Amino acid sequence: MNKVPTRKCLATNQIFPKQELFRVVKSKDGEVTLDMTGKANGRGAYIAKNIDAIDKAKKSKCLDRALEVKIPDSIYDRMITFLKMK
Repeated sequence: MNKVPTRKCLATNQIFPKQELFRVVKSKDGEVTLDMTGKANGRGAYIAKNIDAIDKAKKSKCLDRALEVKIPDSIYDRMITFLKMK
């Protein structure tokens, strides 16, 4: 049986398997993107795939602090849109 990689959600401080988290990446040139593959280069931060965690992250600005850059609202909107499509 293979070990499942886990990461901690910044908003809820709970540990989840990587597949149950969104990864937000800051590249070397400071560009912030939503990484759906989990393989993009750069500094990554994880948020649980639920609306409560996304709202909490937006209000507390925990992604901004973790990546040391202002996270645009479009990143949060894309996460919510992805959840509604599922």
